Amino acid sequence: MKLFKKLVTLTTAVAIAAAALLTVSCQSDATKINVGIIKGPTGVGMAQLMDKSMNGKSKNSYSFTVASSPDEIVPKVVTGEIDIAALPTNVASTLWSKTEGKVEMLAVNTLGVLYMLENGDSVNSVADLKGKTIYTSGQGANPEYVLRYVLSENGIDPDNDVTIEFVGTNDELTAVLVSGTAQVAMVPEPSATAALSKLDSLRRALDMSDEWDKISDTSSLMMGCVVARSEFIDEHPELVKSFLEEYRESVEYCTNVDEVADYCVEQGIIPSIDIAKAAIPNCNIVYVDGADMKERISGYFGVLFDSNPASIGGALPDDSFYYAG
Repeated sequence: MKLFKKLVTLTTAVAIAAAALLTVSCQSDATKINVGIIKGPTGVGMAQLMDKSMNGKSKNSYSFTVASSPDEIVPKVVTGEIDIAALPTNVASTLWSKTEGKVEMLAVNTLGVLYMLENGDSVNSVADLKGKTIYTSGQGANPEYVLRYVLSENGIDPDNDVTIEFVGTNDELTAVLVSGTAQVAMVPEPSATAALSKLDSLRRALDMSDEWDKISDTSSLMMGCVVARSEFIDEHPELVKSFLEEYRESVEYCTNVDEVADYCVEQGIIPSIDIAKAAIPNCNIVYVDGADMKERISGYFGVLFDSNPASIGGALPDDSFYYAG
């Protein structure tokens, strides 16, 4: 009889434990956060969180998708396959417009990452760009509008006083510099560091963030952000807050350059450890949210809108775009 009671007790305990495990498993599946990031600076701030998640040390359950371009991420946000995404800010605004407000900006994660590189020493100010041929990527995206604005505000007509040659990818941009085809090019990190490592005669002639600040006291150059689907925010408000706490810690951890460089290479965000270590300090990784985010990026969107309304989706985002927490 005692043996029978023990067996019943043991069976009951096992059943309860199994049910508990099943419940935990179901909760984990139900609350998994699907995150999409882009290779390069926009994804760097996520690297430490990705490492914690991979090693079972994150507070939340995550599934990460690392893509080469926003075009691979945006459709998955629209279909609901991705809940949270790190994207260029103008892409985020365009996505908000096209989905009629179904995404919200959680935080800005990247300031300016553009540098004017020169094979020579003739460019020491924006004025020195007049008459030059400038190679760049990002036609119809943030880089083109930043370049046009900085040139225009310095009295240089982008269509007549310079020649802008667009290439399709940042790898092509590096190649035309290293081959000598381009003498001057506006290059984002980490491609700028990669190019500099391959040709000793190349130098950073201008930091486009500095040049932006010289001509605008109402906006900041804010090029990357994190957005979430509004439906996901409404359904999991506490989960979004928890994610932002973990993400902020991950961004702040970027001061540990060597470790974060390792994470970036392991996660496919930056291809080379040497490039990662040299580039991360120039990627301007930040965490800006709330009212500060809204105030600072509203001016930036205003500049892009004045340059070309289509660059941010045809309209300035209203208050519903900015996550208030």
